[in-house]
Amino acid sequence: MRSVKKVKFIEIKSEIGAGTRGASLGPDAIKIAALDMVSNIFNEHESVEVKNENQMLFGPPGSIFARRIKGLIAIYERLSGEVAKAIKGNFFPIVLAGDHSTAAGTIAGVRLGLPPKNTRIGVIWIDAHADLHSPYTTPSGNMHGMPLAVALGEDNKSNQINKVDKETIDLWNKLKSIGGNGANVRYEDLVYIAVRDVEPEETALIRSKKIKLFSTDEIRLNGVERIARDTLAYLKACSHIYISFDVDSMDSNISRGTGTPVPHGITEKEAGSLLVRLVQNEKVVCLEVTEVNPTLDKENLMAENTFEILQKVIGQFT
Repeated sequence: MRSVKKVKFIEIKSEIGAGTRGASLGPDAIKIAALDMVSNIFNEHESVEVKNENQMLFGPPGSIFARRIKGLIAIYERLSGEVAKAIKGNFFPIVLAGDHSTAAGTIAGVRLGLPPKNTRIGVIWIDAHADLHSPYTTPSGNMHGMPLAVALGEDNKSNQINKVDKETIDLWNKLKSIGGNGANVRYEDLVYIAVRDVEPEETALIRSKKIKLFSTDEIRLNGVERIARDTLAYLKACSHIYISFDVDSMDSNISRGTGTPVPHGITEKEAGSLLVRLVQNEKVVCLEVTEVNPTLDKENLMAENTFEILQKVIGQFT
């Protein structure tokens, strides 16, 4: 167990980056799961909700290569401010997000909340997807496939398939600049866990940048403890670490209540054990939980599984 630190929930019920509706209901579904399990966690810890831009869903998406990007810029500015405030206040922020597009805003907030000198942020990305697309490579224009490209400052023009208009490029560059003047994360400070559904444009980056990836098979072969230890050892040069946990990292038999379920993922037990082991490390300063979608689920099972994992994580701070 790590040294005592106060947990603070930051809720961002946004789904403007997804192609499937319902992820904005994820944070509340997790709270309902807490009530069903007679847990008082959400009364025991401070919580703040960041204003979303979901009203944009009732209008045109704007750029076809970066749908509703103007809304994301506004969200990133608000969310990064709240995350930075929590970290400066010596809280451990747990971000309960809708779709995954907001994650780069959280990373920007981690950057803003830490001293500018000698700060190097590691990212542990537990997800079925690489989320490395940019407006130049996206097949859908949905921005929940782009947050890591934002955080890395990556355009991936060498694998470009889209002819992007100037307005979209300007907005994209503005989004990438939130949190600092350059990339908030380096490729060598990124670790993928359970990533397995990747497009060719992303595969090219993973290979050329030599991104560290632990597959589901490696987790089964070596065990969660070994994967956690190796992940933290790989990020030893980092001063601080952010973890993103997309519930679709879990197998599609478990993660039906999410927008893009993928077979051959990790189990709920493996996910919980992995996160518990990782957050025990003092360098870990923020956790994000994302993509719970109760409209695609039965009996709120995904949210219940996620809450059980969350309970185990929070137990490391008490």
